[in-house]
Amino acid sequence: MHVVTYIPWLIKEIIVAGFQVAFRAFSPGIGFSPLVVRYPLRVTSDWEIFWFSTSITATPSTLSLGLREPDQPGGPRILLVQDAFGDDPAAITRSLADMEERLCPRVADIDHGVPGQGSARELAPEFFDYTSPAPGADKKGKAR
Repeated sequence: MHVVTYIPWLIKEIIVAGFQVAFRAFSPGIGFSPLVVRYPLRVTSDWEIFWFSTSITATPSTLSLGLREPDQPGGPRILLVQDAFGDDPAAITRSLADMEERLCPRVADIDHGVPGQGSARELAPEFFDYTSPAPGADKKGKAR
């Protein structure tokens, strides 16, 4: 963990996210679109997972919901993350991947197939769910 660079960066992210939440909360017509992302972890130690999930929860509008064990032997553990502003699920995974790499740069070359971890641009539907679909939308947020 790169404490000297990570902690100041995280403090900046918390402040910026706080202002973004306040702006969206007080702007008429801009609502919340909660989304749960299943993020395949590249960090592996309990200590790294603790700091990563704590950093997510400390950042306004995001919350670490839980940790799932791999579906297959050797697969990545899955971190469930809720974002109050889930307008772009791929952007959320890119942001999580950036945070994870800043916390632990050695994971930069590991790719589990989500945006931010490699060449993937779109987030496959099995990696996210809207918790309360917008009127006229299906569970994945797509217009019917």
